Amino acid sequence: MKRIMMMVLMMAVMPVVGTACGFGDQSADGYENATVAHTHEHWQAGDKSPVPFMLLDVRSKEEYAEGHIAGATLIPVQELTKRLGEVPHGKRVYVYCHSGNRSAKASKLLAEHGFKNIENVKGGIAAWKDAGYPVE
Repeated sequence: MKRIMMMVLMMAVMPVVGTACGFGDQSADGYENATVAHTHEHWQAGDKSPVPFMLLDVRSKEEYAEGHIAGATLIPVQELTKRLGEVPHGKRVYVYCHSGNRSAKASKLLAEHGFKNIENVKGGIAAWKDAGYPVE
């Protein structure tokens, strides 16, 4: 009985803890939603980050040229299926677009192709800029 109560408590607490840390907003489509603050924290750590990661920009070439997060790889969402080989399986992948809609579609597509540790950046680069984070 004690074990069951402990498991119920853990199941109730874990989503709250994950969300408070900036991640853990699990979508039904097999990826998580990350805040720009959480993404920025990993981006700032760079190679020193405890979790290797990739920033994936799924906007158009024109949007990317207007400004993107330093170090991001551009694979427009309409090209993603053909270019899956460019996305590493062993890293966390932060996917962003302008507002989060295309990146949600791309995140779902990656999850459907067996990728793990996919994070859709909520609010996209618009939220990143609103938070005062740099673009190049």
